[in-house]
Amino acid sequence: MKNLIGFRLIICLLAPVSVFAQNPVPAPAQKGAILVMGAVAHIGNGQVIQNSAIAFENGKLTLVADATTIRLDRTKYAKIYDASGKHVYPGFIAPDTRLGLIEIDAVRATQDFAETGAFNPNARSIVAYNTDSQVLPTVRSNGVLMAQISPIGGAISGTSSIVQLDAWNWEDAAYRTDDGVQLNWPVQRPRGITGFGAPRSETPEQDPAAQYDKEVQDLRKFFNEARAYSQQPAPDIKNPRFEAMRGLFDKKQTLFVRTNNAKAIEESVLFAEQYGLRMVLIGGNDAWLVADFLKAHDIPVLLNSTQRLPGREDEAVDQPFKSPAVLQEKGVLFAFAEEGEWASKQRNLPFEAGQAVGFGLAKEAAVSALTLNTAKILQIDNTCGSLETGKDATLFISEGDALDMRTCQVTAAFIQGREINLDNKHKQLYRRFEEKYKQ
Repeated sequence: MKNLIGFRLIICLLAPVSVFAQNPVPAPAQKGAILVMGAVAHIGNGQVIQNSAIAFENGKLTLVADATTIRLDRTKYAKIYDASGKHVYPGFIAPDTRLGLIEIDAVRATQDFAETGAFNPNARSIVAYNTDSQVLPTVRSNGVLMAQISPIGGAISGTSSIVQLDAWNWEDAAYRTDDGVQLNWPVQRPRGITGFGAPRSETPEQDPAAQYDKEVQDLRKFFNEARAYSQQPAPDIKNPRFEAMRGLFDKKQTLFVRTNNAKAIEESVLFAEQYGLRMVLIGGNDAWLVADFLKAHDIPVLLNSTQRLPGREDEAVDQPFKSPAVLQEKGVLFAFAEEGEWASKQRNLPFEAGQAVGFGLAKEAAVSALTLNTAKILQIDNTCGSLETGKDATLFISEGDALDMRTCQVTAAFIQGREINLDNKHKQLYRRFEEKYKQ
């Protein structure tokens, strides 16, 4: 009895903590057909249906149509949503994120996005993915329902994977594993200065240009060895690092190259072409300067945060805001990305797209750059990224424009047909302190 009382006491003490510490339970598999009626449907491919009828069953879209042109038997549906005056979108996809790999920026113990050493292509981000992260529900509340989780650090950081953001564990979350290898292209830093602006004397080893050339040569050596290894179908001794890169040379995987400088962008593209690799540019602050080059070489771009200051003193202060419109005009396939270690920034991804609309990007092109464009770049567009029959029923309903933080209010969201719980730590804290100040 004494032990029982002690056990109950422990439970009581922990209960209040648990309420705020636990994420919503992942949704069960879809049961029964669902119909969403009357919403303005943003298909993701540039099309808009003003009065839509969208149905899905067993996790797949079965109907996407103009409600004014069809007849429906409503008795076939287990649940019907009246979304009149609301908007429906494909689930937004956040590429190049540290979601589930970092919880608190300032706490090293919660960070699991990098390995020590320069060349770690065998480091798999998917096995480190934490489905219990309290950051995940916060980004889902703004319509971000899928993500590419990518390691960073070193020259070759490891392999990224694509996940859906409502799962019990990483195996359940995995949508496409090891989709690509992450490469940080060397940075050529300017010569430093000391004292009162006098040039610093540097040894050849310290010379930035020489260091840059050395790092590029190290990459070439590593890729040459990996390519030679990949030509052996069954090597006697397996090299885990080179095994992880096999998919690059038969284009089953993509080489994601992280760089921003215009010259470095061009050099990295030519590097990838030398090895016959499919390349995607990540970051691309200067992509607008070399847009014609990127188009000519068919290089997609995961465009770094556009809500930032310009990279150079002589650039227009609003150049980052205009870069998406420039890439769209030049015909470069691009998607919005939030680069950096701060995982929670992904919740602002839709609003970066909305800002780009104010600086010349067409509205539905902005939606595409959050949905179908991203799916194409990540090579998952055959199953998601747009509201089309046969694709996954991964979508959400918003009270207003999802690209406008003033009107975005997600009222329902579905991942592969499963209606997910939209509660999160932010909402819990809001309710908690709302009650406090009512007293």
